[in-house]
Amino acid sequence: MIQWLQHSTGGLLTLAALSIAVLLLLIIKFKVEPFIALLVVGLLVALAAGLPTETLVGSAQKASDSLLEKGFGGILGHIAAIIGLGTLLGAILEASGGAQVLTEKLLRLFGEKRAPLAMGLAGLIFGVPVFFDIGIFVLAPLVYVAAKQSGRSIVLYAMPLLAGLSVMHAYMPPHPGPVAAAGLLKVSLGWIIIMGLAVAIPAWLIGGVIYSAWVGKRIVVPVPEEMLEAAEKVHTEKEPPSLGLVLGIIGLPLVLILAGTFGSILLPKGSRWLGVTTFFGTPAIALTIAVLVAFWLLGFRRGMTRDKVAELSAASLRPVAMILLVVGAGAFFGAVLSATGIGKILATELKDLGLPVIALSYVISCVIRVAQGSATVAIVTTAGIVAPVVADLHYSQPQLALVVMAIASGSIIASHVNDGGFWIVSRYFGLSVKETLQTWTVLETILSIVGFAVAALLSLVI
Repeated sequence: MIQWLQHSTGGLLTLAALSIAVLLLLIIKFKVEPFIALLVVGLLVALAAGLPTETLVGSAQKASDSLLEKGFGGILGHIAAIIGLGTLLGAILEASGGAQVLTEKLLRLFGEKRAPLAMGLAGLIFGVPVFFDIGIFVLAPLVYVAAKQSGRSIVLYAMPLLAGLSVMHAYMPPHPGPVAAAGLLKVSLGWIIIMGLAVAIPAWLIGGVIYSAWVGKRIVVPVPEEMLEAAEKVHTEKEPPSLGLVLGIIGLPLVLILAGTFGSILLPKGSRWLGVTTFFGTPAIALTIAVLVAFWLLGFRRGMTRDKVAELSAASLRPVAMILLVVGAGAFFGAVLSATGIGKILATELKDLGLPVIALSYVISCVIRVAQGSATVAIVTTAGIVAPVVADLHYSQPQLALVVMAIASGSIIASHVNDGGFWIVSRYFGLSVKETLQTWTVLETILSIVGFAVAALLSLVI
């Protein structure tokens, strides 16, 4: 049996399937932290496949050459700074009142009749620098006000906002999922931004605008009175920052990263300007600049003390630790699959079957998402499985970015009771479980299907 598992195609494929089943069992049934589950399953697969101990954990002289350290260190060296800086940027924008400024300006611009569209655009723009749940905490009171003033269902205003926040969290840096997948598949964040926008905007238009307008007229939920109390606290005592400043800070790192990406394509090698765009377009450098600008213009110049900025930074970075551990463990799991030869076998089998990698990536991500709930875990686990498959296929950077988009699309499908986001939506917008399933779950599924469809269509022409 051991010989069959280690040396036959069927055995290694069986081992891969068993590893995913055990991983889901640990997370769902036994409530093991995904970080621990990924680490344990990775070690078990390595041992079952017969990898030498020195390859797995190294030796006393060369521990740094071990699969364990390379798996963790390789990916964390790529993403830790990006995720940390992105978190800091979102925190200072939220604390300064930038979200309220953005939303209120959009509401005035679009007027009462188009207020749902304004809420959707607010989610789309503010969703770039902030995590999904933080976006809800900050912007939900503005949804309450808009729904109360119009006398219409809160669903009509909440769904566009949620769609904007969701697609940005799934597809765009500096959010953990797409950044981690980009690191595992070795694709430039510039291309992730380009393909992320290409996929996110059509998904948001169909799910966040068309579907949300339809369902908002059919499921009528009034704004609970207790929620209106929170809405009264939206306005800050100090003069809020200008809309141009908020948009400029959000867009600054994206512009710098895109300049680096296009500079590498358009500028001649050895050019002085190529060096400049490459330096400032490096994601960690671009985000560092944006964070420093935000700290100065939104923090110190607006009266924040050094202690307040330090406290804000420390508080915002606390949740990042577990995200980084999950990503590192997912990278180790993927490295094990590659070292055992499972990745090459999967690539060969797919080629023989004629099944596109982009479709396989989407299906695996969907299954993991529905089974265990977390979008980030679904992205990291799927990227770890797919990375060794695409390694030998010589995909271009745009093609790799589209595989990441397919994985991200699968990671948001069918949010239900095992997803923390499901309960946040239910609680903050006063929806029953049935109403949340009828609105939020369907919305996420539409975003997922449309996102994958756009990515698949683009993969046919790129």
